[in-house]
Formats: sequence, structure tokens, C-alpha cells
Amino acid sequence: MADDEPLVIAKDLGKAFGDFVALHPLNVKVAPGEFFGVFGPNGAGKSTFIKLLTGQLRPSMGGAKILGINVRSDPRMVKANVGIVPESESPPSFLTAAEYLEFVARLRNLDDISDKVEYWLEWFGIKDKRNTLCKDLSKGQRQKVMLAGALIHKPKLLFLDEPFVNLDPIYQRKCRELLQEIVEGGGTIFLCTHILEVAERLCTRVAVIDRGHVLASGKVSELKNNEDETLEDVFIRLVGTSFEEIDAMDRSEEE
Repeated sequence: MADDEPLVIAKDLGKAFGDFVALHPLNVKVAPGEFFGVFGPNGAGKSTFIKLLTGQLRPSMGGAKILGINVRSDPRMVKANVGIVPESESPPSFLTAAEYLEFVARLRNLDDISDKVEYWLEWFGIKDKRNTLCKDLSKGQRQKVMLAGALIHKPKLLFLDEPFVNLDPIYQRKCRELLQEIVEGGGTIFLCTHILEVAERLCTRVAVIDRGHVLASGKVSELKNNEDETLEDVFIRLVGTSFEEIDAMDRSEEE
């Protein structure tokens, strides 16, 4: 693929579960070197969106290309070439922290596996837990293991679904700084979160989602009505003014 070609292209991408539309058709492009954020309340459709883009769910309509790969026809290739931290998913309970990272590294045919595993265990402050079964780790420790597994092969595209939820403030900050370094070094990040402060600090562009609809997208500065408005203010304004509109659209579709 060309250097300037978008790494993420979603065209009329949507998902329905029976009569329930979890994500209405949307169009998104994410260029190399962007920190793109999708944010909204719980149940807005953020996780569905990221699962569609990474081949974890099959779309009901439209399609997507990731790194030039058609997600519908080759989801395994997409997963092989990106880093993914899914929401509320833990590493296998029957593996230790070190065994899981070794498994991921071997699956990706990496060199110097032991060095890479030790580096990330130490970076996340869980070296003393290397031989602990993942089922016996705390939620925060399991989240660190999942993040390490997504980062270990240094992918040029990362998909992160609520990556900071179980981390303490120290590692939230440390991870934010790492993600900024990745983008500054030419990497690309697609982040789904409901933590508006994180999105405002990190993202170069954002999309606001509520009940499966994209309410607005663009640079954070473009979504604000004035300099004093925060991203939280933007979100409340957009969700509040669109509530009746979305209800009307949903009723129209049912008819």
C-alpha cells in the first residue's frame, strides 16, 4: 500500500443483531500517524465498531480495509498485522503472564523473545508476577499483560478499546506518554474510550458516537463552539441536541 494511503477505511460499515442496529452505517478514514479517538457513553457502539474493524465481528452492511487488507475476506491477516487490546478480555487463565507473552511473540515469529518478554514485564512493573497464572492476577495486572501483548511486536497500527480502565493513575499516565511517543514515531492509534479527558489530551481527531450513530467527527478544536468549551461540554451538547433526532430516525426506520 502507498505510504499516504489511509490505514483504516470504513465504508458504509454497520452491524445489526436481528432487529437491533448496534452500529448504523458509517464512513471513516484514518491516515498514517494519526491518533484517532472514538468516544461515547457505555453502549454507544464503540466496541462494536472496533470489533468490526479488527475482524472480531462480521459486518451486516458495508466493509472495511485495514492496512490495505479487506477485513471481510481476510480477518486473520488483519489480526496478524495490528495490535489489539479488546474491552473486558483477559489473557488465558491457564497461562502465566510470561507464558502468554511468549505465546504471542512466537505466534508473531519474533526474534529475541525472552528479551522482549522481560522488557515488557519490567516496563509494566509486573516482573515479580511473571510466573503467576493470569487467573490469579488483579484486573489491572491482566490489563497490563494484554497491553504488553499488543505492543510486543511494535505494530504500526494499534486498536485500543478502553485500555486505561483498570490501570492505576501512575500507569494511565505512563501509557498515555508511551502512546504519544508511538504516534510521534510514525505509528497510528485507533482508540475507543468513554474517558473524555483522555481523548482530549491524546487524539488528533475524534468521532462522537451515541446509540450507534456518529454525531460528529473532526479535530477536537473544530467540534468546540469556543475556546472555553471542553470535550465533555461538546459531548453533552451533541448528545443532548441529538437525542430527539435519533429517536425520530429510529422510529422512522421501524416504520
